[in-house]
Amino acid sequence: MPHIKVMTKTPPPTTKKPVVKLTGTDGNAFAILAKCRAAARKANMGFADWNLIADAMTSGDYGHLLATAMENFDVR
Repeated sequence: MPHIKVMTKTPPPTTKKPVVKLTGTDGNAFAILAKCRAAARKANMGFADWNLIADAMTSGDYGHLLATAMENFDVR
């Protein structure tokens, strides 16, 4: 008889990422930041949360900016 593992805790609720459409930014880092900021505002993201994300986005090169955006937003 196989052993069945029973979950004793409920899984954490899934949090939806704000949706941001980055087409048309033509590789402009400032445009990407602006679109992400607008998406954060639309999703009622707190100012402190946005500041953490913006600091992370601007702490590296362009590739890091994009990777951080994709981690924190639903990029389309």
